[in-house]
Amino acid sequence: MKMTKYWGWIAAVLLLSGLTARALTPAEAEARVKEDKAVVTFLEHLCDDHGGRLTGSPANEAAMVDLERALQQLGYTPTREEFDMPGWVRLKDEVRMLEPVEREMRVIGLGYVEPSHAVEGPVWDLGNGGEDAFTTDVPVGAIGLFGPSASGRTDAVAERAVRHKLGGLLYINRVGGGQLLARTGGFEGESLPLPVFSVTQEEGFWMRRLRARNEVVRVKLGTESYTEPISTANLRLTIPGKSRETIIVGAHFDSWDQGQGAMDNGLGIAQLLALARVLKGEQLERTVELIWFNGEEQGLWGSKHAVNYDLKGTPVVMFNLDMVGFPIGVNAMGDDDLVPVLESWNKARGEKALEKGVANQTWMASDHTPYQVAGVRVVTFNAPIPAESVRYYHDFGDTYDKLTRELILDSAAMVASLVVGLANAPDLPSGIRSVNETKALFRKAKLEDRLQEVGLWEFE
Repeated sequence: MKMTKYWGWIAAVLLLSGLTARALTPAEAEARVKEDKAVVTFLEHLCDDHGGRLTGSPANEAAMVDLERALQQLGYTPTREEFDMPGWVRLKDEVRMLEPVEREMRVIGLGYVEPSHAVEGPVWDLGNGGEDAFTTDVPVGAIGLFGPSASGRTDAVAERAVRHKLGGLLYINRVGGGQLLARTGGFEGESLPLPVFSVTQEEGFWMRRLRARNEVVRVKLGTESYTEPISTANLRLTIPGKSRETIIVGAHFDSWDQGQGAMDNGLGIAQLLALARVLKGEQLERTVELIWFNGEEQGLWGSKHAVNYDLKGTPVVMFNLDMVGFPIGVNAMGDDDLVPVLESWNKARGEKALEKGVANQTWMASDHTPYQVAGVRVVTFNAPIPAESVRYYHDFGDTYDKLTRELILDSAAMVASLVVGLANAPDLPSGIRSVNETKALFRKAKLEDRLQEVGLWEFE
């Protein structure tokens, strides 16, 4: 009888051990995150306590400390990966209309503008800023007006303006309502050769109408903003799996300084934190690396640094979270061999399958791009944020109140589901693409020229 009880006890222990070691499923991860209100509270405090997280600013550092503390309270030991980059400090930006009406205009300087004072000249309409707009009729010292759609990068338009001896540029914002689009002046961190400002659509179109009637429009502009070298850091958290094959999940931590960076990209910060919470103590087949990148807005600096570290290991997929709202589709980003895995994950969702299914289209200009250039497969979501909110991104209006609890938790839950699915997928492709395969992927997507323009085309 005693031996029977003994073996019964052993069997119970083994059964219990087996149950606790059972792999977390995508559906379980999704359900747990939807009930985790802590990430909602964390994001609210991050936005309200610190405001915009411009890389190199005190607000960025203070917010990073809060994130580190939240991870440490979970029992994790996150690590900072420091790197240097060209930083930029916003001070006073000013444009004043002198004719036909005297008034201060609503503007902000673009990232990497340098100090300039009392630059005055007539406004000249340059359309979309293309080469054909810079004719011999453009007066020396004129202030060029271009946008809201631009021909090429801002620094390319600035170079054209310098060749034609213009005094400055005004970029018309993409949406109305007095908004201003904060943006970088160039992906390579070089100071802009002349002052460039974002101006409201209303005032930009006003000046454009006046110029169409050959009325004189004259402005004076100046800025105290400046570029300086800075040291900053990404934050990395490793969740070990049975295999060294790694699923990299990244979201940029920085934002512009006008609002709170809630949509862009506080959402991503919260989604990664939700992942850290749901994966704590779970057994995964593959290792998961969570990376909060800095310096994305000014030129993908954090991901360009991090990819060099990750290539020393065995990365198999990079999953990028940049303004991920309500997922309606998932994207294999040009890697055909990822499509079956993503289709299998989506099919397993049954009635909750994403309505747009699996796409396979490459795009660029977020933190996944350096990884894709390095040959790492990339996954993104098709996940729009409601139009009435997303119109405010990069502006003063990018604040926590534009988000809802449902948006934060539903998006984070879907991210958790896919990460667990990828981490445990038996048929996930391994290794990275060859150089020739990567070149072919970008050429098929017709992105070679754009990658060359931003200095990310690393091939012969």
